[in-house]
Amino acid sequence: MTISSQPELALVVTPVATTEVKKFMDAEGVSYDQGGLRVSVQPGGCSGFKYGLLIEDQAAEDDLVLQQEGFQVFIDPFSAQYINGVVIDYVTSMQGSGFTFKNPNATGGCGCGSSFSA
Repeated sequence: MTISSQPELALVVTPVATTEVKKFMDAEGVSYDQGGLRVSVQPGGCSGFKYGLLIEDQAAEDDLVLQQEGFQVFIDPFSAQYINGVVIDYVTSMQGSGFTFKNPNATGGCGCGSSFSA
């Protein structure tokens, strides 16, 4: 796979979230060299769009590939327009634990934290 010149895309995965991503990759036996975390935005959710996270063995041909601390992030072209500037964190609270998204481009959101409008 050749990486062509890609538009600049800023995505932050916090150290706590990085640790969790690596745990999931290890549990699924996915290599850090080829595999990574797919971050996607899909129509749906209670505010118009929802985020998706998935561990994958390798990038798709048209993915943007971002290097993180020890792993890769794969973003499809549709999702890329909504992902720039997003911070992915992992939070543990009394309500449970899970990944959270802070999106500076969102014009609205909802209580679940995994849905937004743009």
